[in-house]
Amino acid sequence: MASSDDGAKLFKKKCSTCHTVEAGKHKTGPSLAGVIGRQAGSTDFSKYKALKGADFSWDEANLAEWIEDPKKFIGKPTAMTVKVKKEDERAAIIEYLKEN
Repeated sequence: MASSDDGAKLFKKKCSTCHTVEAGKHKTGPSLAGVIGRQAGSTDFSKYKALKGADFSWDEANLAEWIEDPKKFIGKPTAMTVKVKKEDERAAIIEYLKEN
């Protein structure tokens, strides 16, 4: 089973260059604080347009698809260049995000 501790390490390694889990604190990508259950593209992060007008909320399944291959998930290029191909790594990152 994926652990949040593993997820914290993976988040730092793969995601923290562009994202934080601190509410309202954005980097080159939006804060991911409270992302599970949130309407996609609904943050106050104005620089990122790929999910503007999205008609879904983030859950574990679609977040896993997104971090595996964002372009394939959304059907168009995105600013996100990191792909997390290993299922266990995606699960660990999601466990971490569920707590933040």
